[in-house]
Amino acid sequence: MTRENSFDRKLKLLDEELTHMGQLCEIAISEVVQALINGDRDRARSVIDADEEIDQMEKDIERLCLRLLLQQQPVARDLRKISSALKMITDMERIGDQTSDIADIVLSFNNDLSVDIQELDTMAKATKNMVKHSIQAYVENDLEMTRYVMAEDDKIDKYFEMVRTRLIEFIQTQNIGRGESIFDLIMVTKYLERIGDHATNIAEWVEFSITGLHRSGKVK
Repeated sequence: MTRENSFDRKLKLLDEELTHMGQLCEIAISEVVQALINGDRDRARSVIDADEEIDQMEKDIERLCLRLLLQQQPVARDLRKISSALKMITDMERIGDQTSDIADIVLSFNNDLSVDIQELDTMAKATKNMVKHSIQAYVENDLEMTRYVMAEDDKIDKYFEMVRTRLIEFIQTQNIGRGESIFDLIMVTKYLERIGDHATNIAEWVEFSITGLHRSGKVK
């Protein structure tokens, strides 16, 4: 096998591994919010277990990237593609951490206030799609898709403000002395907002891999 064929094969493997890691993050987002809505503690525990698989994938992809850098000595766009992947897996690992944090909340959560939390499902679906499309943009070198993901982050921020405001109003109108459950829900919403931020970071690194320009304004 020629050096070029070997390099192309490993780049394809990198695409596949990143796609799989992204899918694990998407599943974790969906599962943990459904666990919250349904009060399913077993489902929450499975999300915590899945975070270990996401952590392992980060290590595996990091090793693959380092082999590509050291053995193949790529230049120009290939170099940007590999270095971007190293940044992206850090954000995906943090997404896994945040779904695990939400799962920890689910394990002790008691929605005894009968608060409607279906809006969190809508927010979770939006963040999951951001993750999906950011990875897809990387694999397909789709610059327009990266910009779509970045624009979606504004929607997630608005969801966070809307849900937080509604939960605070619930406390005020119901004269609740103990608002632990409401605080837990606000924290879940904040974690989802952070997941949206990480998906945006991923999209920005994809943009860099294609154009050589990062949103920080620096040409790498």
